[in-house]
Amino acid sequence: MIRVIVNGCNGKMGLALYEIMKNDYQVEIVAGIDIEDKGYYKFPVYSSIKECKEIADVVIDFTYAGITDMVIESCIEKKLPLVLCTTGLSKEQLDLVEMASKQIPILQSYNMSLGIHTLKKVLQQIAPILSEQGFDIEIVERHHNQKIDAPSGTAILLANAINESLNDSYHYVYDRSKTRQEREKNEIGISAVRGGSIVGDHEVIFAGKDEVLEFSHHAYSKNVFAKGAVAAAKFLADKKSGRFTMEDVVS
Repeated sequence: MIRVIVNGCNGKMGLALYEIMKNDYQVEIVAGIDIEDKGYYKFPVYSSIKECKEIADVVIDFTYAGITDMVIESCIEKKLPLVLCTTGLSKEQLDLVEMASKQIPILQSYNMSLGIHTLKKVLQQIAPILSEQGFDIEIVERHHNQKIDAPSGTAILLANAINESLNDSYHYVYDRSKTRQEREKNEIGISAVRGGSIVGDHEVIFAGKDEVLEFSHHAYSKNVFAKGAVAAAKFLADKKSGRFTMEDVVS
């Protein structure tokens, strides 16, 4: 049995993780971390991971970038593997992840979906072919009206995957309203839409002369991300150190 601490247990992803894990005999939530204990769970809920007394094998974090440093530092102190699903991380925080992975195992991903990581592999194969033929590349992401960060971590993940396949020769453009000029060939446009209860939609557009190719992924519930996070926790639980991604889980 893999013992899990869920950081952000009262959030939507925390609830989704609870629903997934309560029917999985291989994992057990031993503690939750959130601002308050609402009495919903049978396991104890602490206001900070530093206060948690339960023995665990891995931490799953779906919170916000403002507390990521503290979460990482606490996991290092407690020697706990960390599945880091929080989006909107800064370059400094990603550097901290890299440093911490020398001491504890960390799986960091902006999206836990199997479908997204399959799409990522496809994009890396076709982007060089279409780029050479002059296709422009645009990414449009849509999320619910309560999502704080923009663009989404998944949009950045897909853009990075494409750019890596193009020898990092492209740059990203997030807002075209401040300039009046033609689109440059070596740019990836990234647009964010916020509204309603959209769980997560991502479209990658390759626009060429007289033809357009579109690749899309639609998440219809948060369970797809919770399932991926649980799979990542199972993968990470017996690791000693290192930095991992969802590619390591699904390969």
